[in-house]
Amino acid sequence: MPSTTTTTTTTAIEEPPLQIDLSAPLKNHPPLIAPEPEHCPGPESNLAGAGSACAGCPNQAICASTPKGPDPDIPLINQRLSSITHKILILSGKGGVGKSTFTTMLAHAFASSSTHTVGIMDTDICGPSIPKMLGVEQETIHISNQGWSPVWVTDNLSVMSVQFMLPSRDDAVIWRGPKKNGLIKQFLKDVEWGPLDYLLVDTPPGTSDEHLSVNTYLRESGLSGAVVVTTPQEMSLLDVRKEIDFCNKAGIKVLGIVENMSGYVCPGCRHVNRVFKATTGGGSELARECGVPFLGKVPLDPRIGMACDYGESFFEGFPDSPACEALRKVVERVKEEVGVKEEGE
Repeated sequence: MPSTTTTTTTTAIEEPPLQIDLSAPLKNHPPLIAPEPEHCPGPESNLAGAGSACAGCPNQAICASTPKGPDPDIPLINQRLSSITHKILILSGKGGVGKSTFTTMLAHAFASSSTHTVGIMDTDICGPSIPKMLGVEQETIHISNQGWSPVWVTDNLSVMSVQFMLPSRDDAVIWRGPKKNGLIKQFLKDVEWGPLDYLLVDTPPGTSDEHLSVNTYLRESGLSGAVVVTTPQEMSLLDVRKEIDFCNKAGIKVLGIVENMSGYVCPGCRHVNRVFKATTGGGSELARECGVPFLGKVPLDPRIGMACDYGESFFEGFPDSPACEALRKVVERVKEEVGVKEEGE
Protein backbone atom coordinates (compact mmCIF):
# COMPACT_ATOMS: atom_id res chain seq x y z
CA MET A 1 0.00 0.00 0.00
CA PRO A 2 1.55 3.25 -1.01
CA SER A 3 2.52 5.64 1.83
CA THR A 4 0.69 8.93 2.19
CA THR A 5 2.68 12.09 2.95
CA THR A 6 0.86 14.84 4.76
CA THR A 7 2.18 18.36 4.22
CA THR A 8 1.42 20.89 6.90
CA THR A 9 1.54 24.53 5.92
CA THR A 10 2.32 27.00 8.73
CA THR A 11 1.09 30.53 8.26
CA ALA A 12 3.36 33.20 9.84
CA ILE A 13 1.54 35.51 12.17
CA GLU A 14 2.71 39.08 11.78
CA GLU A 15 3.33 40.89 15.04
CA PRO A 16 2.03 44.43 15.33
CA PRO A 17 4.74 47.07 14.94
CA LEU A 18 6.31 48.34 18.11
CA GLN A 19 4.79 51.65 19.10
CA ILE A 20 7.24 54.23 20.41
CA ASP A 21 6.01 57.38 22.03
CA LEU A 22 8.52 59.98 20.89
CA SER A 23 6.91 62.63 23.06
CA ALA A 24 7.43 60.68 26.27
CA PRO A 25 9.84 62.31 28.78
CA LEU A 26 13.37 60.96 29.13
CA LYS A 27 14.25 58.72 32.04
CA ASN A 28 15.48 60.45 35.14
CA HIS A 29 19.20 59.85 35.35
CA PRO A 30 21.08 60.27 38.63
CA PRO A 31 22.97 63.57 38.88
CA LEU A 32 26.57 63.37 37.69
CA ILE A 33 27.79 65.94 40.20
CA ALA A 34 27.55 65.15 43.89
CA PRO A 35 25.94 67.85 46.02
CA GLU A 36 28.36 70.10 47.82
CA PRO A 37 28.77 69.31 51.54
CA GLU A 38 26.90 71.75 53.72
CA HIS A 39 29.39 71.92 56.60
CA CYS A 40 32.73 71.23 54.91
CA PRO A 41 35.48 72.98 56.92
CA GLY A 42 37.68 73.34 53.82
CA PRO A 43 41.10 71.81 53.09
CA GLU A 44 42.97 74.66 54.79
CA SER A 45 41.11 74.33 58.09
CA ASN A 46 42.64 72.65 61.13
CA LEU A 47 39.55 70.43 61.17
CA ALA A 48 40.11 69.26 57.60
CA GLY A 49 39.64 65.49 57.52
CA ALA A 50 38.87 65.37 61.24
CA GLY A 51 35.56 67.19 61.58
CA SER A 52 32.18 65.52 61.95
CA ALA A 53 31.24 66.65 58.45
CA CYS A 54 34.26 64.79 57.04
CA ALA A 55 32.96 61.35 58.01
CA GLY A 56 32.27 59.36 54.88
CA CYS A 57 33.75 61.96 52.52
CA PRO A 58 35.87 60.35 49.77
CA ASN A 59 38.45 63.14 50.16
CA GLN A 60 38.82 62.74 53.92
CA ALA A 61 42.28 61.16 53.78
CA ILE A 62 43.53 63.74 51.27
CA CYS A 63 42.34 66.70 53.35
CA ALA A 64 43.77 65.19 56.53
CA SER A 65 47.25 64.85 54.98
CA THR A 66 47.52 68.31 53.41
CA PRO A 67 49.28 71.19 55.21
CA LYS A 68 46.91 73.25 57.32
CA GLY A 69 46.49 76.98 57.38
CA PRO A 70 47.04 79.57 54.65
CA ASP A 71 49.85 79.13 52.15
CA PRO A 72 52.96 80.89 53.57
CA ASP A 73 53.99 81.93 50.04
CA ILE A 74 50.86 84.03 49.47
CA PRO A 75 52.36 87.19 51.06
CA LEU A 76 55.47 86.78 48.88
CA ILE A 77 53.30 86.47 45.78
CA ASN A 78 51.30 89.54 46.77
CA GLN A 79 54.49 91.54 47.20
CA ARG A 80 55.92 90.34 43.88
CA LEU A 81 52.74 91.20 41.97
CA SER A 82 52.06 94.50 43.72
CA SER A 83 53.43 96.45 40.73
CA ILE A 84 51.00 94.82 38.28
CA THR A 85 47.82 96.86 37.83
CA HIS A 86 45.48 94.37 36.13
CA LYS A 87 45.68 90.57 36.16
CA ILE A 88 43.39 88.92 33.60
CA LEU A 89 42.75 85.20 33.06
CA ILE A 90 42.13 83.92 29.54
CA LEU A 91 39.83 80.90 29.81
CA SER A 92 38.10 78.46 27.48
CA GLY A 93 35.83 75.55 28.20
CA LYS A 94 37.44 73.33 25.59
CA GLY A 95 40.47 73.15 23.35
CA GLY A 96 40.53 74.18 19.72
CA VAL A 97 38.89 77.59 20.10
CA GLY A 98 42.12 79.51 19.48
CA LYS A 99 42.61 80.63 23.06
CA SER A 100 46.42 80.86 23.01
CA THR A 101 46.36 82.55 19.61
CA PHE A 102 43.79 85.01 20.93
CA THR A 103 45.96 85.64 24.01
CA THR A 104 48.99 86.60 21.91
CA MET A 105 46.90 88.82 19.65
CA LEU A 106 45.24 90.48 22.63
CA ALA A 107 48.66 91.09 24.17
CA HIS A 108 49.91 92.67 20.93
CA ALA A 109 46.74 94.77 20.83
CA PHE A 110 47.37 96.09 24.35
CA ALA A 111 51.08 96.57 23.63
CA SER A 112 50.35 98.50 20.42
CA SER A 113 49.98 101.49 22.72
CA SER A 114 53.46 102.55 23.85
CA THR A 115 52.03 103.65 27.18
CA HIS A 116 51.04 100.07 28.10
CA THR A 117 53.41 97.43 29.45
CA VAL A 118 52.06 93.89 29.05
CA GLY A 119 53.10 90.46 30.28
CA ILE A 120 51.91 86.95 29.39
CA MET A 121 52.15 84.07 31.84
CA ASP A 122 51.77 80.76 30.01
CA THR A 123 50.26 78.27 32.49
CA ASP A 124 49.51 75.67 29.84
CA ILE A 125 52.33 73.52 31.17
CA CYS A 126 51.80 70.53 28.87
CA GLY A 127 51.21 72.58 25.71
CA PRO A 128 53.30 75.76 25.92
CA SER A 129 52.70 77.34 22.51
CA ILE A 130 52.91 81.04 23.44
CA PRO A 131 56.72 81.37 22.92
CA LYS A 132 56.45 79.95 19.39
CA MET A 133 53.69 82.40 18.49
CA LEU A 134 55.71 85.31 19.84
CA GLY A 135 58.92 84.30 18.06
CA VAL A 136 60.98 83.71 21.23
CA GLU A 137 60.91 79.92 21.32
CA GLN A 138 64.70 79.57 21.47
CA GLU A 139 65.16 81.98 24.38
CA THR A 140 66.13 80.89 27.91
CA ILE A 141 65.39 82.28 31.35
CA HIS A 142 67.94 84.54 32.99
CA ILE A 143 68.23 84.13 36.78
CA SER A 144 69.58 86.95 38.92
CA ASN A 145 69.52 87.87 42.57
CA GLN A 146 66.15 89.55 41.89
CA GLY A 147 64.60 86.30 40.62
CA TRP A 148 63.71 84.92 37.21
CA SER A 149 63.62 87.46 34.40
CA PRO A 150 60.83 87.06 31.84
CA VAL A 151 61.68 87.00 28.15
CA TRP A 152 61.01 90.34 26.47
CA VAL A 153 59.41 90.14 23.03
CA THR A 154 59.33 93.91 22.52
CA ASP A 155 60.14 96.87 24.72
CA ASN A 156 56.73 96.62 26.41
CA LEU A 157 55.75 92.94 26.02
CA SER A 158 57.22 90.09 28.08
CA VAL A 159 56.39 86.40 28.52
CA MET A 160 57.15 83.54 30.89
CA SER A 161 56.63 79.89 29.91
CA VAL A 162 57.88 76.41 30.78
CA GLN A 163 59.04 76.17 27.16
CA PHE A 164 62.08 78.25 28.09
CA MET A 165 63.16 75.53 30.55
CA LEU A 166 62.99 72.56 28.19
CA PRO A 167 66.17 71.21 26.54
CA SER A 168 64.32 70.78 23.26
CA ARG A 169 61.08 72.17 21.86
CA ASP A 170 59.96 68.57 21.22
CA ASP A 171 60.34 67.45 24.85
CA ALA A 172 57.07 66.49 26.53
CA VAL A 173 56.18 67.74 30.00
CA ILE A 174 54.82 64.68 31.80
CA TRP A 175 53.95 66.02 35.22
CA ARG A 176 51.26 65.35 37.77
CA GLY A 177 49.14 68.12 39.27
CA PRO A 178 51.31 69.04 42.30
CA LYS A 179 54.41 69.62 40.19
CA LYS A 180 52.49 71.76 37.69
CA ASN A 181 51.00 73.78 40.53
CA GLY A 182 54.47 74.25 42.01
CA LEU A 183 55.75 75.72 38.75
CA ILE A 184 52.79 78.09 38.52
CA LYS A 185 53.59 79.29 42.02
CA GLN A 186 57.20 79.91 40.94
CA PHE A 187 56.01 81.94 37.96
CA LEU A 188 54.17 84.19 40.41
CA LYS A 189 56.60 84.17 43.33
CA ASP A 190 60.03 84.11 41.70
CA VAL A 191 59.57 85.96 38.39
CA GLU A 192 60.59 89.61 38.44
CA TRP A 193 57.73 90.91 36.30
CA GLY A 194 58.35 94.52 37.19
CA PRO A 195 55.71 97.22 36.69
CA LEU A 196 53.02 96.00 34.29
CA ASP A 197 49.72 97.49 33.24
CA TYR A 198 48.31 94.10 32.21
CA LEU A 199 49.30 90.52 33.00
CA LEU A 200 47.45 88.04 30.77
CA VAL A 201 47.39 84.52 32.19
CA ASP A 202 46.91 81.94 29.44
CA THR A 203 45.38 78.79 30.95
CA PRO A 204 44.79 75.30 29.54
CA PRO A 205 41.24 74.27 28.61
CA GLY A 206 38.86 73.15 31.33
CA THR A 207 38.45 73.80 35.04
CA SER A 208 41.24 71.81 36.64
CA ASP A 209 44.35 72.08 38.82
CA GLU A 210 45.98 74.98 36.99
CA HIS A 211 42.85 77.13 37.20
CA LEU A 212 42.36 76.46 40.91
CA SER A 213 46.01 77.22 41.65
CA VAL A 214 46.05 80.48 39.70
CA ASN A 215 42.86 81.62 41.40
CA THR A 216 44.20 80.70 44.86
CA TYR A 217 47.50 82.51 44.36
CA LEU A 218 46.04 85.60 42.68
CA ARG A 219 42.91 86.07 44.79
CA GLU A 220 44.51 88.22 47.48
CA SER A 221 46.75 90.14 45.06
CA GLY A 222 43.73 91.41 43.15
CA LEU A 223 42.51 89.39 40.18
CA SER A 224 40.74 91.70 37.75
CA GLY A 225 38.68 88.94 36.14
CA ALA A 226 38.53 86.49 33.26
CA VAL A 227 37.94 86.71 29.53
CA VAL A 228 36.22 83.57 28.23
CA VAL A 229 36.91 82.53 24.63
CA THR A 230 34.45 80.51 22.58
CA THR A 231 33.54 79.73 18.98
CA PRO A 232 30.00 80.16 17.59
CA GLN A 233 28.85 76.54 17.48
CA GLU A 234 26.86 74.95 20.30
CA MET A 235 29.49 72.29 21.03
CA SER A 236 31.83 75.03 22.22
CA LEU A 237 29.14 76.95 24.07
CA LEU A 238 28.25 73.87 26.13
CA ASP A 239 31.70 73.84 27.73
CA VAL A 240 31.80 77.62 28.10
CA ARG A 241 28.73 77.39 30.32
CA LYS A 242 30.74 75.12 32.62
CA GLU A 243 33.62 77.61 32.58
CA ILE A 244 31.31 80.45 33.61
CA ASP A 245 29.86 78.27 36.37
CA PHE A 246 33.42 77.61 37.58
CA CYS A 247 34.11 81.36 37.69
CA ASN A 248 30.93 81.98 39.67
CA LYS A 249 31.80 79.28 42.21
CA ALA A 250 35.44 80.40 42.48
CA GLY A 251 34.51 84.06 42.89
CA ILE A 252 36.16 85.16 39.62
CA LYS A 253 34.57 88.09 37.83
CA VAL A 254 33.74 87.29 34.20
CA LEU A 255 34.84 90.33 32.24
CA GLY A 256 33.04 89.00 29.19
CA ILE A 257 32.81 86.47 26.39
CA VAL A 258 34.70 86.74 23.10
CA GLU A 259 33.44 84.83 20.07
CA ASN A 260 36.56 83.76 18.21
CA MET A 261 36.58 82.44 14.62
CA SER A 262 33.17 84.02 14.11
CA GLY A 263 33.80 84.32 10.39
CA TYR A 264 36.39 83.90 7.65
CA VAL A 265 38.13 86.99 6.29
CA CYS A 266 38.92 86.87 2.57
CA PRO A 267 42.46 88.32 2.24
CA GLY A 268 41.59 89.77 -1.17
CA CYS A 269 38.31 91.59 -0.62
CA ARG A 270 38.18 91.60 3.24
CA HIS A 271 34.66 90.16 3.11
CA VAL A 272 33.74 88.13 6.20
CA ASN A 273 31.95 84.84 5.53
CA ARG A 274 30.35 82.87 8.37
CA VAL A 275 32.08 79.49 8.46
CA PHE A 276 30.87 78.18 11.83
CA LYS A 277 27.16 78.85 11.96
CA ALA A 278 25.83 80.05 15.32
CA THR A 279 22.97 77.57 15.53
CA THR A 280 21.85 78.73 18.98
CA GLY A 281 22.82 82.39 18.83
CA GLY A 282 26.56 82.11 19.42
CA GLY A 283 28.56 83.97 22.04
CA SER A 284 26.30 87.01 22.15
CA GLU A 285 23.23 84.95 23.02
CA LEU A 286 25.20 82.98 25.63
CA ALA A 287 26.39 86.21 27.23
CA ARG A 288 22.81 87.45 27.41
CA GLU A 289 21.69 84.12 28.87
CA CYS A 290 24.41 84.10 31.54
CA GLY A 291 24.18 87.81 32.32
CA VAL A 292 27.80 88.63 31.42
CA PRO A 293 29.18 91.22 28.96
CA PHE A 294 29.75 90.29 25.33
CA LEU A 295 33.12 91.70 24.27
CA GLY A 296 32.86 91.13 20.53
CA LYS A 297 33.40 88.81 17.58
CA VAL A 298 36.86 88.18 16.17
CA PRO A 299 36.88 86.73 12.64
CA LEU A 300 39.39 84.18 11.41
CA ASP A 301 41.99 85.61 9.05
CA PRO A 302 44.20 82.93 7.42
CA ARG A 303 47.16 85.25 7.79
CA ILE A 304 46.90 84.91 11.59
CA GLY A 305 48.16 81.33 11.39
CA MET A 306 51.03 82.40 9.16
CA ALA A 307 52.04 85.15 11.58
CA CYS A 308 51.96 82.72 14.53
CA ASP A 309 54.06 80.15 12.63
CA TYR A 310 56.73 82.75 11.96
CA GLY A 311 56.45 84.36 15.40
CA GLU A 312 55.51 87.74 14.01
CA SER A 313 52.97 90.31 15.18
CA PHE A 314 49.78 90.10 13.15
CA PHE A 315 48.97 93.62 14.32
CA GLU A 316 52.10 95.05 12.73
CA GLY A 317 51.85 93.02 9.54
CA PHE A 318 48.14 93.45 8.76
CA PRO A 319 46.77 96.36 10.82
CA ASP A 320 43.84 96.90 8.44
CA SER A 321 42.47 93.35 8.82
CA PRO A 322 38.91 93.06 10.19
CA ALA A 323 40.39 90.78 12.88
CA CYS A 324 42.61 93.63 14.11
CA GLU A 325 39.69 96.03 14.07
CA ALA A 326 37.65 93.58 16.13
CA LEU A 327 40.48 93.06 18.63
CA ARG A 328 40.85 96.79 19.15
CA LYS A 329 37.19 96.90 20.12
CA VAL A 330 37.71 93.94 22.47
CA VAL A 331 40.59 95.80 24.12
CA GLU A 332 38.39 98.84 24.67
CA ARG A 333 35.63 96.70 26.18
CA VAL A 334 38.09 94.94 28.49
CA LYS A 335 39.40 98.33 29.63
CA GLU A 336 35.87 99.40 30.42
CA GLU A 337 35.22 96.24 32.45
CA VAL A 338 38.39 96.62 34.55
CA GLY A 339 37.70 100.31 35.10
CA VAL A 340 40.44 101.87 32.96
CA LYS A 341 39.73 105.37 31.72
CA GLU A 342 41.83 106.86 28.98
CA GLU A 343 42.98 110.47 29.09
CA GLY A 344 40.28 112.89 28.10
CA GLU A 345 37.39 110.68 29.27
